[in-house]
Order: sequence, then structure tokens, then C-alpha cells
Amino acid sequence: MNAKSGGPAVTQERLTVLVSPVVQSAGYDLEELVLTPMGRRSLLRVVIDRDEGITLDDIAAMSHAVADVLDADEGVIGKAPYALELTSPGVDRPLTEPRHWRRAIGRLVEVTAQSAGAAGNSGSPEPLSIRGRVTGFDGAVVTLTVDGVDRQVPLSQLGAGKVQLEFNRPDESDTGPKPERVQRQHKPKKGRGKMNTDDALLAAEEK
Repeated sequence: MNAKSGGPAVTQERLTVLVSPVVQSAGYDLEELVLTPMGRRSLLRVVIDRDEGITLDDIAAMSHAVADVLDADEGVIGKAPYALELTSPGVDRPLTEPRHWRRAIGRLVEVTAQSAGAAGNSGSPEPLSIRGRVTGFDGAVVTLTVDGVDRQVPLSQLGAGKVQLEFNRPDESDTGPKPERVQRQHKPKKGRGKMNTDDALLAAEEK
């Protein structure tokens, strides 16, 4: 999970503590939580994921669940209006955790690995750039198929991987919109930050 700065650190921490149990209890991973001031209001962006992938129904359900817990603890953000955005990770999300590599099986990736070969002037192994398809992961070793040859690389030797966009993949074609976000506008009512369902916005755009 990554809680980026974008608001006071204490608010980020309190929001993470508040939201994380709700997300995890529903069977998802909280990948990122970012609170960003936007003039008189703030944008709270929550990114969730799981092995089975995320659907629009999942996003909508979790949007309601997160909004409910935020409304129940109005002091965590304050009484100013804010927008809550629930989304799934885009293909440009770096592969940094074991679960990221597990979910990347079948995808073409580019990653830098610490070579076990000759060392550079500093005495440290020279980094090696690898572009291949993830064909296996056992929790400790990633199998990358490069030009038809399987290479097994310990996860500890890999940097942050980057998924390569393949336009001929069925899940990346432009056959229709891919709903990945639900954004809800919140505004104070009688001293509370209350969700206004009339302002719910659905964005079917990929990050």
C-alpha cells in the first residue's frame, strides 16, 4: 500500500487506518490512498485491487462502503466538501509487491534486475534490463520468458517492473469502454460531510 503525500501527514495516516480495514474485509487490497487539496475542496483517491480483477460493480460497492465509514467519522477530513474517487490500478502501475507480479502472469513486462555476472567499477553487480513475459511466480522467483527462453529471477533481485501495453491483447482493445472509476461528490450538510448521490459521477476511462 502506498499513501502518498498530498495533505497533512496525520490526515493521510488517519484515513489509511480508517479505510484499510473496510477494503481488506471485503477481500481487496488497498494499493494507494491519496488526499489532494483542490481549492475549497479535496480529492480523496482510493485504489483497490484483487487477484480476480475489479469490475464496475466492485468499485460502486466499495465506494458506498468507504463513503459510509468516512461519513461516520466526519473529523478525519473535516467539514469541507470533498470528492471520493474509487478506482482500480492502471497498467502503468509499477510492479513492486509480490501480489503485483502474481497478477502480472501472462503480461509482457520490462524490468531491471541485478545481474549475477561481472561487477562494475563500484564492485556491485551491473543492472540488467530484461523485457519478457511473466510466465510464472512462486512467491519468491519470477519466471520471465525472453525470446522463447525461460529465465528464473529471484524477486529480491528485481526492481520495479513495468507492464508493456499490447494493443492486440483482448483486455486492452478498444472494443468498448472499461469502467474503472467511480467518483462521488461530498458536501457538508448540517455540519457533516455527507454524500450527495445526485452528484455521483461514473467515469469509464482507463488511467
